Amino acid sequence: MNNARKGTIRAINGPVIRGVHMTGFGIHEMVEVGEDRRLGEIISLDVDHAVIQVYEQTEGLKVGESIYSTGEPLSVVLGPGLLMNMYDGIERPLERIRDAHGDFMATGVKMPALDAEKKWDVTMHIHVGDTVAPGVIFATCKETVLIEHRSMVPAGVAGKVTEVAANGIYTVEDVLAKVETEDGNTVELKLAQRWPVRRPRTVSRRLATNDLLVTGQRVLDVFFPIAKGGTVAIPGGFGTGKTMLQHQIAKFCDADVIVYIGCGERGNEMTDVLDSFPQLVDPNTGENLMNRTILIANTSNMPVAAREASIYTGITMAEYYRDMGYDVALMADSTSRWAEALREISGRLEEMPAEEGYPAYLSSRIAQFYERAGRVENLNHSIGSVTLIGAVSPAGGDFSEPVTEATKRYVKVFLGLDKELAYSRHYPAINWMDSYSGYLDLLANDYIDRTDVDVMALRRKMMEILLEESKLNDIVSLVGADVLPEEQRLVLDIARILRVGYLQQNSFHEIDTYVPLQKQVRMLQVIDTLYENGKDLLALHAPLSVVHDEELFQQVTMMKYNVPNDDLSAIDALEESIVSHYDALKLQYQGEDAS
Repeated sequence: MNNARKGTIRAINGPVIRGVHMTGFGIHEMVEVGEDRRLGEIISLDVDHAVIQVYEQTEGLKVGESIYSTGEPLSVVLGPGLLMNMYDGIERPLERIRDAHGDFMATGVKMPALDAEKKWDVTMHIHVGDTVAPGVIFATCKETVLIEHRSMVPAGVAGKVTEVAANGIYTVEDVLAKVETEDGNTVELKLAQRWPVRRPRTVSRRLATNDLLVTGQRVLDVFFPIAKGGTVAIPGGFGTGKTMLQHQIAKFCDADVIVYIGCGERGNEMTDVLDSFPQLVDPNTGENLMNRTILIANTSNMPVAAREASIYTGITMAEYYRDMGYDVALMADSTSRWAEALREISGRLEEMPAEEGYPAYLSSRIAQFYERAGRVENLNHSIGSVTLIGAVSPAGGDFSEPVTEATKRYVKVFLGLDKELAYSRHYPAINWMDSYSGYLDLLANDYIDRTDVDVMALRRKMMEILLEESKLNDIVSLVGADVLPEEQRLVLDIARILRVGYLQQNSFHEIDTYVPLQKQVRMLQVIDTLYENGKDLLALHAPLSVVHDEELFQQVTMMKYNVPNDDLSAIDALEESIVSHYDALKLQYQGEDAS
């Protein structure tokens, strides 16, 4: 770091510092503030005056103390060792800091993000005389039992390889190769590299988002699907299950790598993540879930300015693994707390507020974040993706507030959580009337490839049943269900099975917490078989009391618990019993019609 340039603290206002004598500093440059070198970032620069947001507590700082230049923008270190780790918003390794300094972190504490002592078994993939370019994979090592780490030539480095280390055991700071660039400079290649968090990593081209992210949650995988590389918002008031839903997606989705950001959330929620994740087995691999997970903890009692940094730190890590050719899912819980940090900083800067006190640039910041999602072809020609799933916490569950409205403009999947559903213990509390997915058409062929079933046609039919139920409920609430035609009362019965037996899922049940896509589709086919046979029997003038066989309807409702995920023969048997039951009744009523 270059500490030759120094400024001076002129004023302190919470996490905002005003500095003078800042000539030679750069906008968005990372600086160290005060004698204990607290990390900050220049967010405004006017000649020799600068405004700095400090990512640590500012208590104890004094006017007149120095501001030190680092000569680089706010950056993170990328390399093997990120997985199975927990960081704060500015990439400080919290577990190693706790081991070295105790449970409470003092200001100015610094520790390398990657363990410089840990050794990796490295295999080289380049040779002397090779010509390399940015993104080329020059070395690999086994980061975890699930993930092979692929070290890439950094941005801006291209030329001829002049030296290559032999395959062997190395640390992240050991020089593995040297490249002579066109201008004659020699660049050293290591396992670790740095990247500025506010700059998206370069890709070759963006691809269509037509590959389903399987989460094991029925309401998502079939009714409101998420594509790999997609954007998702989960808005909901207090207690509606935002964090729980994100935990479930993080635990069970078929992404290769998970980045979980606890941005301004309560400490107990991050504790739940830390306690539960190491105990979980990934259903897709059978290995411990932490082998593919990075945790970023920036809880509500941490410095407010660091919330903003944590979002960018997480997305940069996600892009890094995407560039290796992995599918990455990032959980941001919640973006509302990030927006509140922007509002506080903006207020201290005395900027003109927009709606509800948020800065006028709130929408553009949210757009910049979600635009870093996508499925791409990387510079090394591999295919990778970053899926962004952000929770939104509107005050009082009001979806018309600025953060929710701004987020809605830039996401393709909107999963509105409903207070009434949540309080009636319906999990996930996703309101199927208010929610939507913009990936239905793009994923239609992927569903057919995976299941040999036109899932989208089946989904449309079931959604029509739910929509009709919603309309009929208005009538039922006024005059009761008895006045409805029997065909409509059958719709209500089938809709109840859909709600209770399909859309509602028990995250604490061994079988129901995660459901493979094949079982999800077969369950929906059975419900459809029940509905169609019931309609056919009603058409033969059978009364609803005959059509509605309580035992059979209960079996269909409970198949989510009674059918193992790895053996769907029980579903086949249930469907056969439905067909045979109604076939016998149809013969009986066809005979009565003939007579």
